[in-house]
Amino acid sequence: MSINLILLSLIIIALGIIIHKLYFKHDSFDVRESLYQFKEQLIEKFSNDTLERQAGLDRFKDDLLEKQQKSMLELSKVIESRLDAISSKVQENLEKGFKKSNETFQGVIERLAKIDEAQKKIESLSTNVVSLQDVLTDKKSRGIFGEVQLGNLLSSVFGERNEKVYRTQYSLSNGKIVDAALFLPEPIGLICVDSKFPLENYKRLVDATNDEASKALYAKEFSKNVKKHIDDIANKYIITNETADQAILFLPAEAIFAEIHAYHSDIVEYANQKKIWLSSPTTFLATLTTVQSVLLNLERNKYMSVMHEEINKLGEEFGRYEQRWNKLAKHLGTVNKDVEDIHITTGKISGRFQKIMTVDIENNEFLPGRD
Repeated sequence: MSINLILLSLIIIALGIIIHKLYFKHDSFDVRESLYQFKEQLIEKFSNDTLERQAGLDRFKDDLLEKQQKSMLELSKVIESRLDAISSKVQENLEKGFKKSNETFQGVIERLAKIDEAQKKIESLSTNVVSLQDVLTDKKSRGIFGEVQLGNLLSSVFGERNEKVYRTQYSLSNGKIVDAALFLPEPIGLICVDSKFPLENYKRLVDATNDEASKALYAKEFSKNVKKHIDDIANKYIITNETADQAILFLPAEAIFAEIHAYHSDIVEYANQKKIWLSSPTTFLATLTTVQSVLLNLERNKYMSVMHEEINKLGEEFGRYEQRWNKLAKHLGTVNKDVEDIHITTGKISGRFQKIMTVDIENNEFLPGRD
C-alpha cells in the first residue's frame, strides 16, 4: 500500500509539472480545465481505490480472525479430547501398575513367610543334626542306627515281617546273631547282612584342619578298621552248608561308601578276596530290588510249570473227548439214516391210508394187482 502512495504522489507531481508548463506555455483555458479535472478524477479514483483496499483489508482481517477463532476452538476441542484419552490411558496404566505392584508385594510377603518358615525348619534341622551327631558318637548308638536303617530298607522292598524272604536279628548255628538274613533261592541260599559304621577315623580323615601327615595316619587306621569288620563278618556269618559262601557288609553312610571306593581300593580288593560285598543304602536298595525281581520271576516260573502241567492234562482230556465225540457222531449218523428210512416208510404208509380213506372206486383204485 505504501508503494501505491509513492507512485500516486509521483504521478501527481508529474502532472503538476506538466500543467505548469502548459499553463505558462499555452494560455488555453480548456486545456487547463481538462488537466485539472483529470487530476481531480485521478485523486478521487485513488481515494476510492484506497477505501476499497482498506475495506477489503478489514474484511480479510475479520475473516482471518474468525477462521483463527474457529481453528483455535477446534484445536482446543481436539487437544481436550486427546488429553482426556491420554488421561484415561494413564489412569488405566496406573491402576494396572498398582495392581501388579500389589500382587508382587503380596507375592514377596508370601515368599518371605515361606523363607521364614524354611529358616525355622533349617534351625530345627540343625538342632536335629547336632543331636544326631551326639547320638552317633556312641558306638552302640551307631550300631542301632545302622540296624534300623537296614530294617527300613528291607521292609520298604519286601514288606514288614516277610519271613519267607528275610529276617532281622537272625540266629545262626554257631550262636552268632546277624543283623539281617536273606533267604534266596538256590544255589545262593541264606546270605547274611551285617551293618558296620566306622565313623571315628573317617571323621578325622576328612577333617580339613588336619595336616597331610595326620590324614595319612588316619587313612591307615580307617583301612584297618574296615578290614577288621570284613574279617569279623567272614568269620562269623559265613558257615559251610548253612549260609552262602558270601556275605554283605552294610555301610549306613553314603559318604563312607564313596570314600572307600574312591580312595581305598585296597579295602575293596580285600573285601572281594573275603567274598564280602560292600553296600551303601543306595546300592543295597538296588540289590534288594534285583532280588525281588528274581523272586517274582521264580514264583512266576513255578506257577507256569503248574499251568503247563494242567494244560497237558487238559489236552489229554480233550483227546478223549474228541474220540468219544467221533464215536457219538457215528452213532448219530446211523440213527439219522434209520430215522430217514422210517420217515420214508411212514410217508408210504400215510399215502396208503389216504388212498384207502378216499376209496377212489371210479379209477379202480385199491384193486388186486395194483400198488
